[in-house]
Amino acid sequence: MKFKDYYQTLELKKDATQDEIKRAYRKLARKLHPDVNKSHDAEEKFKELGEAYEVLQDPEKRAAYDKFGSNWQAGQDFEPPPNWDAGFEFSGGGFTQSDASQFSDFFESLFGKSSASSHSRGGGHPHGGFQTRGQDVHAKIVINLEDSYRGSQQTITLSRPVVDEHGHVRTTPHSISLSIPKGIMEGQQIRLEGQGSQGMGQGKNGDLFLEIAFNPHRIFTVDKRDIHLLLPVTPWEAALGATITVPTLGGSVELKIPPGSQAGKKLRLKGRGLSSAAHSGHQYITLTIVTPEATTDEQKKCYEQMARLMPMNPRLGLESGS
Repeated sequence: MKFKDYYQTLELKKDATQDEIKRAYRKLARKLHPDVNKSHDAEEKFKELGEAYEVLQDPEKRAAYDKFGSNWQAGQDFEPPPNWDAGFEFSGGGFTQSDASQFSDFFESLFGKSSASSHSRGGGHPHGGFQTRGQDVHAKIVINLEDSYRGSQQTITLSRPVVDEHGHVRTTPHSISLSIPKGIMEGQQIRLEGQGSQGMGQGKNGDLFLEIAFNPHRIFTVDKRDIHLLLPVTPWEAALGATITVPTLGGSVELKIPPGSQAGKKLRLKGRGLSSAAHSGHQYITLTIVTPEATTDEQKKCYEQMARLMPMNPRLGLESGS
């Protein structure tokens, strides 16, 4: 997938105002519209123009795009950075209200997900005044696995895109305090009532929905509520059995390795995953056997003696035609 420079498509500099973006789009749209332009690539260029405008005319999408866009050149191989949109507030979920299928894979990888409904609605005030509820706002926050395992209190700062008096998109910090529920999973949301966009008239504020993502952990991986750990053991620990100190998100515990364990064997620590009051997660240990290097004559003789005393062929069944 290739990176798309939307400013280049609109023939603009990256500090263009929102009004300049609108004018550039209208000018190029007249020039490239297939009803007017009969060149063979007019339709494709017109679609590219619409895609660029879809992003840059929206202060929220533009601010998120600008966050990483300066590090890439048009045409470079591109994959979205993990959680690239973390910390940005988006009304209506942050994704396009248009049909994303008409745009490129690049656009869809960033903005083409199904958006949550914004729940914005208006109506008459009982006494005749106009009121409308503020839009719901969505953002992604990235937390550590330990925050979910124990639950935590946090203060986070989100970036709220705004258009300043000169027509430029700026981001303003928006700090909020919240409780991270014990056992929350990646992809789940925390709803903060009244923390979204301001209502008009007597309308209530919208809500803020925070989607949870996890920072990569140095030793653990996560699958929904379950935590996974690759545990290196020695050949004698696997063969003879051993009690080994194993890390968990809640602290170290003693784990018994059964005698005769093989590489790939899985052991379970019950309840040591991302558990909530209603659901339990577990920690799964997968054994990997680390073979010591034989560097001295004595160590080599030890392996030779093992070969004589415990002959085996671990490749039985792999012969061609068997």
